[in-house]
Amino acid sequence: MQAEHIDIAQFLKDHAPFDDLPDEAINKLASQVEIAYFRAGTQILNYGEDIADLYVIRTGAVEMYRRDGDLYNRLTIGGIFGQMGLLMNRKVRFPAKALEDTLVYCINVELFNQYCDQFDAFADFFEADGNVRLHQAIVEQADSNDLTTAKVKSLLHRDVVTVAKDATVQMVAQVMTQESVSSVLVTDADKPISDDPDDDDGQVVGIITDRDLRSSVIAKGLSYESHAQQIMQTDLLLLDSNAYVFEAVLAMLRDNIHHLPIVVKKKPIGVISLSDILRYESQSSLLLVRGILAQQSVEDLAHYARQLPNVFVRMVNEDANSHMIGTAMAVIGRTFKQRLLDLAEEQFGPPPVPYCFIALGSMARDEQLIVTDQDNAIILDNSFDESMHDDYFQKLADFVCDGLAECGYRYCDGEIMASFKKWRLTREQWQEQFAGWIAEPKPQALLHSSIFFDLDGVYGKTKWADELKRFIAKEGRSNKRFLANMAANARNRTPPLGFFKDFVLEHNGQHKRSMNLKRRGTAPLSDVIRVHALAIGSRKQNSFERLEDIIDAKLLPEGKAQDLRDALEYIAMIRIRHQAWQIEMLDEEPDNDLEPHLLSPFEQRNLKEAFAILDKAQNFLKFRYSANSGMK
Repeated sequence: MQAEHIDIAQFLKDHAPFDDLPDEAINKLASQVEIAYFRAGTQILNYGEDIADLYVIRTGAVEMYRRDGDLYNRLTIGGIFGQMGLLMNRKVRFPAKALEDTLVYCINVELFNQYCDQFDAFADFFEADGNVRLHQAIVEQADSNDLTTAKVKSLLHRDVVTVAKDATVQMVAQVMTQESVSSVLVTDADKPISDDPDDDDGQVVGIITDRDLRSSVIAKGLSYESHAQQIMQTDLLLLDSNAYVFEAVLAMLRDNIHHLPIVVKKKPIGVISLSDILRYESQSSLLLVRGILAQQSVEDLAHYARQLPNVFVRMVNEDANSHMIGTAMAVIGRTFKQRLLDLAEEQFGPPPVPYCFIALGSMARDEQLIVTDQDNAIILDNSFDESMHDDYFQKLADFVCDGLAECGYRYCDGEIMASFKKWRLTREQWQEQFAGWIAEPKPQALLHSSIFFDLDGVYGKTKWADELKRFIAKEGRSNKRFLANMAANARNRTPPLGFFKDFVLEHNGQHKRSMNLKRRGTAPLSDVIRVHALAIGSRKQNSFERLEDIIDAKLLPEGKAQDLRDALEYIAMIRIRHQAWQIEMLDEEPDNDLEPHLLSPFEQRNLKEAFAILDKAQNFLKFRYSANSGMK
């Protein structure tokens, strides 16, 4: 072994976690590391960029920052950084800057992963242990949650379109028409491309827009045989592809321009227009809600709903957490219902008696995602007379449910929809219904309870929904037998873990070799949390908010509610990212069925930990809510 490698090996042996590696592994590592030098003040890692190495500080010092610029950590000789990016999605999580002149050893990700798989102590150093590791992953994910970091390159959806400087004006117009673009870049084949990074953009010498064709050609009566160089704008403003969208907006406003070339190392890769910015902003969940309320027909709503996948993907790409995404998607779903109910009343006239349209299940919990069906019902005023009023509410319910289906919210397979007469009851009848389910917790009653006990008023007399929540909270917590049966029911859907903590996958059907993250993950976790919430009389609907009440009530052993929160967040985000990947990368209908091999080893280990937390939580229900538990 070369003297340089011997020196590296000796250094690594003196610092954790390399000090636990066998000599053979240390020597292999020393022979493959690369050495990098950074002057004081040099940026080593930028947030969000690709990362392919683990960094070990040989000499000097490095400061780590959160993405908002706050100091996160300061490392000196033997310090290690870059591991969170390698373990998550190979994107830098914490920017790094050399505080002093610094020499680092770089260990490539392939070797890093190999050692994590081969040496348990090495892996444990980076991943911590059990629930601690999972919690750290959740914390790092939350730390990166900032919806202001979309890059301008995300707006580019096609290759750059160019024309030669000697192309005729007519040829320019033909190219723009054929390519369906509002601008083209003009190139000069005779102009050399410079290697100097401070030089201009090489062969691109100008830009022509629709406005130029109008103002410089048609308005002035210029011949269509005139050349592109005669009408092009030559004072180009360029923006790097890694700039943020808000920087593009500021640049366009500052210079009153509508088209902005985007470059990588001075080479144009595309052009964004003001309409691209507006289209991007229209995919904001808040603006989408405003747009829903402005639609004038079911057909308009159905067409508008096509934007929903883009809104969902955008939130995922901007690192929103599951609570934010679930809430936004639920608000959007409620708004579709509200607008459909407005349209229904416009068509059928005002209701003969007051009513409240309620959302059930994931929409009521603010946990709705892109793959969803519709669960809804109606609370009617006690003055409701079936012979006089039911025809109106049947037409209204059919209109809304059919409209939701056209907007992408599937009909409920279990027929939990207001279009079915049995789910249109008066206030008194609903209280009797819930009282009966609680008093006689038979299998069908328990099934309905798991759906109807998550309810939220969407339209009309929404305070009636709040009254029902209070009634459920009061009656549910005082009935020991009911809680015991709800707890037993919450154990029916088990996590997909085998005896040796391996994933248990589907063996047959369309989704073989996969596991359903909703049916075997988030749904049973919500069931467990609902039981605890009922036991303390919480009127919260969202699972994370229910956990806050559970923590305040000190119902669970210390740390267990936090474990449930971390497990729910982690499984939900794996599910969310899977669906976003299907939409954005595969252009296919999203689902809840994930093949584990698509996850990194780190993600697989954390997912197993999350499922293990669910398994323990279900087992805890057995004695906490058994008929003979002495439960309060």
